[in-house]
Amino acid sequence: MALKPTIFKLQLHLSNFDDDIYASPSLTLAQHPSETAERLVARIIAYCFDYHEHLAFTAGLSTPDEPDIRINSLDGRTLLWIDMGEPSVERVKKSSRQAEQLHVYSYNTKSDVWWRENKKGFECLPARYFQLSWDVVSQLAKCLQRTMEWNASISSGVLTLSTEQGDIDVALQTLN
Repeated sequence: MALKPTIFKLQLHLSNFDDDIYASPSLTLAQHPSETAERLVARIIAYCFDYHEHLAFTAGLSTPDEPDIRINSLDGRTLLWIDMGEPSVERVKKSSRQAEQLHVYSYNTKSDVWWRENKKGFECLPARYFQLSWDVVSQLAKCLQRTMEWNASISSGVLTLSTEQGDIDVALQTLN
């Protein structure tokens, strides 16, 4: 019998002062049995930074040929493909052919090594690469609850997430 995902409900109140975006989406997040809490948090952070009213979480780890988060057009084209972690050059190349924009959010302790080893291969690919602090992601992972209400504000490129456990600032480092 296959393990079922853990479901999280997040009421997100997002104020992006940099882009004049104000929204309060109610999100249902499915954490795959093999997905870490840190990866789930990294997906939430990416969602905040790339928010659009049509941005949607996908099945994630259970469908390896899909992005983790995406925006599809009404005619089915993928406008934005978001991958989490440290994908291979081949995956980024394939993904960049399937979407108009591609964002990669690296959040792991090995992010620096992954970037150093693959930077040359990524240079010619039309993608944007970002790195999240592992310490910040780990700290936020401790704030996860099955039902949550978080306030998120972005100002000067810094995301402040207000949880029941307190406020945490998330700076996004651009790698390219």
